[in-house]
Amino acid sequence: MVKSSILLPWSNLLASHSEATWSTTADCSPHANFLSREPIMTDMKRRGRASLQGLRVGVDVGGTFTDAILLAGEKLAVAKVPTTPHDPSEGIFQAIEQMLASVGGQWRDITQIVHATTLAVNAITERRGALTALLATEGFRDVLEIGESRRYDRYDLFLTKPPTLVPRYLRLGVAERVGAEGCVRQPLDQEQLRNLIIALRASGVESVAICLLHSYRNRQHEDEIQACLAQELPEVEVSISADVDPNIGEYIRCSTTVCNAYVKPLVKRYLTNLRNGFTERGVEVDPYLMLAHGGLGQWSTGMERPIRLLESGPAAGAVASSWRGMAIDLLDLVSFDMGGTTAKICLLSDGKPSRTDIFEVAREHRFKRGSGLPVRMPTIELLEIGAGGGSIARLNTAGLLKVGPQSAGAVPGPACYGRGGTEPTVTDAHVVLGLIGATSFLGGSMPLDAAAAATAIESNIARPLGISTVEAALGIYEVVNNNMALAIRLHLTERGKDPRHFTLMAFGGAGPVHAYEIARQLKLQHVVVPPSAGVESAFGLLAAAPAAESVRTYWTRLDELPAEEVRNHLVTLANEGINLLEGIGSARDDIAITYSADMRFEGQGHELQVAITLDELTNFDAATIRDRFFHIYETQYRQLPPTDHLSVEIRRLRVRVSVTTDNPLSVREVGLSPAPAARREQSRPVYFPEVGRAVDTPVLHRSALSPGTRRAGPVVVEEAESTTVIGPSASMEIDPLGNLHVYLENRNEQRTPGS
Repeated sequence: MVKSSILLPWSNLLASHSEATWSTTADCSPHANFLSREPIMTDMKRRGRASLQGLRVGVDVGGTFTDAILLAGEKLAVAKVPTTPHDPSEGIFQAIEQMLASVGGQWRDITQIVHATTLAVNAITERRGALTALLATEGFRDVLEIGESRRYDRYDLFLTKPPTLVPRYLRLGVAERVGAEGCVRQPLDQEQLRNLIIALRASGVESVAICLLHSYRNRQHEDEIQACLAQELPEVEVSISADVDPNIGEYIRCSTTVCNAYVKPLVKRYLTNLRNGFTERGVEVDPYLMLAHGGLGQWSTGMERPIRLLESGPAAGAVASSWRGMAIDLLDLVSFDMGGTTAKICLLSDGKPSRTDIFEVAREHRFKRGSGLPVRMPTIELLEIGAGGGSIARLNTAGLLKVGPQSAGAVPGPACYGRGGTEPTVTDAHVVLGLIGATSFLGGSMPLDAAAAATAIESNIARPLGISTVEAALGIYEVVNNNMALAIRLHLTERGKDPRHFTLMAFGGAGPVHAYEIARQLKLQHVVVPPSAGVESAFGLLAAAPAAESVRTYWTRLDELPAEEVRNHLVTLANEGINLLEGIGSARDDIAITYSADMRFEGQGHELQVAITLDELTNFDAATIRDRFFHIYETQYRQLPPTDHLSVEIRRLRVRVSVTTDNPLSVREVGLSPAPAARREQSRPVYFPEVGRAVDTPVLHRSALSPGTRRAGPVVVEEAESTTVIGPSASMEIDPLGNLHVYLENRNEQRTPGS
């Protein structure tokens, strides 16, 4: 089993930068070719157990690796182990045990655990969730099939729609009807409901989704059905749309509720077992879960609303980028997280990640909107782009080189892992091109098989195309870079942003390998790679704060707004969030509340979020809020239509409640790189597309680079969890917080970190 556990000591590092030594011990397990590393600090006094009280742990389970981080006073430990798909908790416990051993701590010393997982999204993508039924208003059971009655590609004659999560024989109509105004037009037929429950029992369903017409206005019938199911089928999980997504929009409300029901039994079992595992090991605190909106939530939230866990890991990465950017005064960023399976980007303006309410999972075509299952909930807006390190390269029927979306995953993994994989992947191309070292991967704890990587590329790509193995590897690398650069450019320009005005924040195991080439194609001048970039999303788990966000449909024209009623609605939503945060130990004085409304011109199909305050509703002035909407509209679309005869309407109300106390992650704790003894500089041939040949390139270990270090490219900087590649047309510099800055066009003499 691969092990990588590294202890980063923070005290007095700058004064004694080269006084520490490292020791390496062999692992005598069946996987003896891998090494585990234990740091020994010669200049630090051994701390007693009392000083280890208050260990904070963040664990991010990805498709290929499980990343973990542990804060112990002035120490920080990180671990990166292969994900264990059959039981993700095995990898979690292994990673935490390695870190505890590094700091000399025990399980009972842990006072906070924050977890992010891909379990829910993988279950939907791979269609391995629970057998689920749907109860819908009679005559509307086929809404999942009908969707929005649009083709996501009108010119594709062989278009395939994503299969529904509920087979038609389990989509049942309920005799009832609530009108759009919320009045009951047809009472719930109790006799028919009992017959439906009998049919559900006979079918052996594990989960039921309930989505009735207009339940966002009146949830009475959904509550009655839920109560009947709880009495008659107590072993069956139930999800109702009035709880999961109480907003207008029948199809997307139904899709969101069904997705929640589909993964609920699986996620509930997983979280229950994981929590029991923590308890058995002596952990006395309730773990937190990272939610898609970038805040921390209760364990119970994941049990009842597992849909909120979708994209929780990438959301943590965006939170980390925001935190890092603010620390060095870089507020306009493109967060670029490339791991083993996929790559995600997030646009940050003024230090804040962009947000959205609607996204898709399990797309039939990765870049075609509408080809997946829509889900609606407050979330950090993430764009899935390109591929991950494990993405498989292949030739399509036309003989063209394609990369992804299929991935080799953790098992068997890329060919170079030596676990039986034979298909060429992006990581195999990295090895062939010299971008990553075969003997230094994961800090040397996981040697890679360079010959196997070359063989996989040669037999599957190079030979069929009649080119060399190196040319084929360059092709794989450039296809991935081109796809990601194009996706980033389109994502930013669609939002009226010029990519050249942004800094690329690159992390993940593979992100820093590709960052330079992507920045060069986008004509960016600045790239930042944070310390321990390969586990940055896990760091984001500890940088996040508890938060709750609620959205409710409220449709009215602005000039007819019943201000007092709207104010009462907002206060009610805020109190719900406050009670939730106080329930997990947050102090009322530390809680901040923001209010907003989704607004649009009457007749439009898309809304913009406009901030409002309770005082503005107490002393209501429609013109003030209207002018604010006009300003946001013009900023977003660069023009404003004639407004004399256009009415402005509100569609939804929003409340975000979050903890605002300073996060106990100090800059010194999380900013500095470790400082082992000075290492001899090495070099190896590295192929750069801009040069078209191999260049003998210095290879530095990041832990040996002190703040202020500057080097002109080309240069490769290695650390245990990732590798940063700096090309010939750039230079690098280490800032006082340990961030590695890459300045394209050798601009290190013109800019300083954070400027």
